[in-house]
Amino acid sequence: MAQGSLAVAAGWLSAVNQQDTVKITDLSAADIEIIGPRGSAHGRQVLAGWLTRAGFTASTLRWFCGANGNVVVEQDARWSDPVTRAEQGRARVASRFVIRGETVAAYQQHDTLDAALSAAGLTAADEVTG
Repeated sequence: MAQGSLAVAAGWLSAVNQQDTVKITDLSAADIEIIGPRGSAHGRQVLAGWLTRAGFTASTLRWFCGANGNVVVEQDARWSDPVTRAEQGRARVASRFVIRGETVAAYQQHDTLDAALSAAGLTAADEVTG
């Protein structure tokens, strides 16, 4: 299960970086929950809107994986203007995923790795190395 969950999260992040809405839709549950600072929303249409507006890309730094499809990825993130592609910001963030089967059921971005690990019920001991 762990390798499967990691592969789903890796494919999803790759689709985000490539702005591949078809692939990200295929890798997302129909009722995917997108959790943000102002609450949460459900559905692939919400995800597609976020992907278009956010200008978000990220390089993966570290992976963490636990039971029940919980995956956390520490990332070097960049936000760019969707039209001009001019960089608008950069930060180290952590993304929390809940993987169900072969799809992402929930996605939440955190400002810190510790916050993401806590939300996922994971610890530093759950880091995937090698």
